[in-house]
Amino acid sequence: MALPATKKIDIVRFLKLSEITPIADVRSPSEFTTGHIPGAVNIPLFDDRERESVGTTYKKEGRVPAILEGLKHTAPAMSSKLEQALKIAKNGKLLVHCWRGGMRSEAMAWLFSLGDIDTEVLDGGYKSYRHHILESLSEKRKMIVLGGMTGSSKTHILKYLNGSGQQVIDLEGLANHKGSAFGSLGQPPQPSTEQFANILFDEWKLIDRNLPLWVEDESRNIGSVFMADSFYLNMQDTPAIILMMDVKTRLPRLLEEYSTYPPESLKESVLKISKRLGGDKTRDVINAVEKGDFAKAIEITLYYYDKAYLFGLKKKSNKNIIYVKTDSDDIETNALKILDAAGKINWT
Repeated sequence: MALPATKKIDIVRFLKLSEITPIADVRSPSEFTTGHIPGAVNIPLFDDRERESVGTTYKKEGRVPAILEGLKHTAPAMSSKLEQALKIAKNGKLLVHCWRGGMRSEAMAWLFSLGDIDTEVLDGGYKSYRHHILESLSEKRKMIVLGGMTGSSKTHILKYLNGSGQQVIDLEGLANHKGSAFGSLGQPPQPSTEQFANILFDEWKLIDRNLPLWVEDESRNIGSVFMADSFYLNMQDTPAIILMMDVKTRLPRLLEEYSTYPPESLKESVLKISKRLGGDKTRDVINAVEKGDFAKAIEITLYYYDKAYLFGLKKKSNKNIIYVKTDSDDIETNALKILDAAGKINWT
């Protein structure tokens, strides 16, 4: 028996409705974990093992045997799936999607309808969502990249700018990583690269295109997370304001931040860049950490990071770079200098 016709909507309509209507992602748990629409609730039609079994049956025997195989797995759990849907539905409505907007979402929409839930299914499924967000993240926007060597308090300055009414997306905050070999210290687990793009889009879609957007200068990867290629390339082709601050000015804040971590964690982080530091410098840093001489450890490490960052700056177009020198570590003072520099950007 054919399933009742389902109401299918495109991704633009789906995202608009999702502002007030909950989303049920009916893909398997592993699919959901790899990446999902922020805020969606996973009510899987199949678990990972069941999905593999149904997929194998479909490939070997065809559609109808695969449906029968699926029913063997899902029939006993139908009531609990409907109960979950009833709990999350709002005003009797629910949005539903699977990978491609096919049989899984249609089957679950039918099941939910038995509980008088009005469902709408995403045409093209999660695949269409991913296409939509990656296309959006590739768009050129009026963006300003804030750069500077490690310890220049860029993240703090961006928070100050955000509090002053500027548009800011905290890429490191979204990635749960501070960008260096020490960036995972004190941070929760990182999202997948796929999920990072999803949560980035969640902020990106709210940005006023007529006003500048501030982001921090980053390499293509932030820890284990990689930015979408088009988004990263756009960052390289947009105005950058680079805060120039000497080591002595940066050192106190870095000491305050990193000396609180266990020595073993710091040494593990140092070993991640040992090949680039070289054997002698790696030993010097580890010895300094063991002796509690964090100032020396930081200075040696900064030498490597400063050299790498200045090399990376050479890849940017000089016409898009504004250098701002400072001898102060005061966040407000440096934020005002940066805003003054931003006022000199020619957007034409």
